[in-house]
Amino acid sequence: MARIKIDLPAAFPFSIAIPVRIQDVNYGGHVGNDAILSIMHEARIRFLESLGYKELDKEAGAGLIMADVAVAYKGEAFHGDVFEVFVAAGEFNAFGFELFYRITAQRNAQTITIAEAKTGMICFDYHQRKIAKLAPDMKTRLEAGK
Repeated sequence: MARIKIDLPAAFPFSIAIPVRIQDVNYGGHVGNDAILSIMHEARIRFLESLGYKELDKEAGAGLIMADVAVAYKGEAFHGDVFEVFVAAGEFNAFGFELFYRITAQRNAQTITIAEAKTGMICFDYHQRKIAKLAPDMKTRLEAGK
């Protein structure tokens, strides 16, 4: 079986610590795939906020829609772990971009990679109910990561 290969960027301008909650653990005793997506969502919201953006700006009717996602699981995680989630933007086009994620945890004085992922983000106009162009200033700030 071929595994998903995600080419991550060399640098990640943003990171956030997110603790693993008990509800993130599945019947197998480790963090479930649904929890990883939720943690990525939290990191994405925080990354966008750090740049002065929202995933959904209700007043402006503008937002981002996740068009696709790919996750490569690299290691197990458990309740009590604290994830360090790294986020970077790249692969820009006229209507969106990709966000890349590296999720790690510290265990026994070692950094363990838990997952690598990417999400395809599309700009969306909620008033007109159609995709919208990526604003040049947003692209510039996403590229710089600050």
